[in-house]
Amino acid sequence: HLMRYKRTYRYDPVFALGFVTVYDQLMEGYPSDEDRNAIFEAYIKALNEDPEQYRKDAQKLEEWARGQTPTSLVEFSSREGEVESILKDIAARAAGNSFSYSRFFAVGLFRLLELANATEPTVLEKLCAALNVNKKSVDRDLDVYRNLLSKLVQAKELLKEYVDREKKKREERTEVQKANEAVTKCSGAY
Repeated sequence: HLMRYKRTYRYDPVFALGFVTVYDQLMEGYPSDEDRNAIFEAYIKALNEDPEQYRKDAQKLEEWARGQTPTSLVEFSSREGEVESILKDIAARAAGNSFSYSRFFAVGLFRLLELANATEPTVLEKLCAALNVNKKSVDRDLDVYRNLLSKLVQAKELLKEYVDREKKKREERTEVQKANEAVTKCSGAY
């Protein structure tokens, strides 16, 4: 997280939403929820930030986005509210070149669009314009993100196939062993 140490870096909830989204997707299926949470906390605390704040802000933005339409999402600046104020602050900082853009921010934007059921590509364009964020950068980073998700799905499928294959081999070995034991018992009886 070198960007954390950029001069223009300042925590914002959209970044947190993106980070939490990526983290949760990458760690989905991790054997222990307790360990998954401990890793998350350790990572965020290592950045001298608050893991609870990340989760709380991500949840707040998700709840807000679920109540939005594609139009209301883009027109955040014409309304008052906690999330609207956050987005207005980001737009002002981005316009003044005091905003530190990142891939996690792009994923956070994508998550907002997803939850507001904004499937039309022009909505992302309008949202980027409203936030004064470079759409080409967002597009590039979302392509990287989608590619990562695709590879993650493939890796999970391969792992499942491997686990299933090993389980079947183990069952076959157990059956052979039981058959051998039965033969040995029968042979010993005569």
